[in-house]
Amino acid sequence: ALNIPLALRNAKIIANIFVIREFNMTANIDQQEQRKFSQIAETWWDISGESAPLHALNPLRMAFIQEHIDLFDKKVLDVGCGGGILTESLARSGAHANGLDISDELITVAQDHAKQENLSIDYQNITVEDLAGKQAGQYDVVCCMEMLEHVPDPQSVIKACQQLAKPNALLFFSTLNRNIKAYAQAIIAAEYMLKIIPKGTHDFDKFIKPAELAAWLREYNCHVNAMTGITYNPLTKNYTLTKNTSVNYLICATKKEM
Repeated sequence: ALNIPLALRNAKIIANIFVIREFNMTANIDQQEQRKFSQIAETWWDISGESAPLHALNPLRMAFIQEHIDLFDKKVLDVGCGGGILTESLARSGAHANGLDISDELITVAQDHAKQENLSIDYQNITVEDLAGKQAGQYDVVCCMEMLEHVPDPQSVIKACQQLAKPNALLFFSTLNRNIKAYAQAIIAAEYMLKIIPKGTHDFDKFIKPAELAAWLREYNCHVNAMTGITYNPLTKNYTLTKNTSVNYLICATKKEM
């Protein structure tokens, strides 16, 4: 059972009876999620706009990635790249950066911004599952940050990321833990009290426990190398890496050779 107050659980159950989420029947896409992020595409690169948390988190994500691999001359894929915040940092580190997203609007923003910055990045408007059918085993590094909690089937994404990776390649994921603390901080505090992110950004039911993500990675022939948490200080408005994985967390895994 989900560890949230009974009243909130009951309210969510009632709501689910009357609200039918729209899913693309041929792809792992939640169309409501797609529209939600497409609507803020034009302000994606505004560091004080609705994507401000992504800009603040980006240096931590890069630090975690670079702790485990030298990105220079590596072929790297950013899955669910949005407007390209992480993708551009990967390119600036010397990687051959590629990004994919299902939002036409976000891919256009990413392409335009990369052109303005004179960065050579290959962006594609495609699902990760479709790309895995075309480019299996081609990447040294596959990143999938803050995406798993926004798709109907996160395991399908993990499997596709593994398929895209070369043997011994590294895979990086970030997502949200599923517990009462994460509910309080990532939804109640971040969306409603502090208004760090827009209301409705997250769905608690889609949060993923670290043990679940680790188990899925092992199921798809990956070895979990490291895991770290991310905390937010509302007073300083700073994010920091921590050993505490109770809310946001990052994970690094290696695709084993067959």
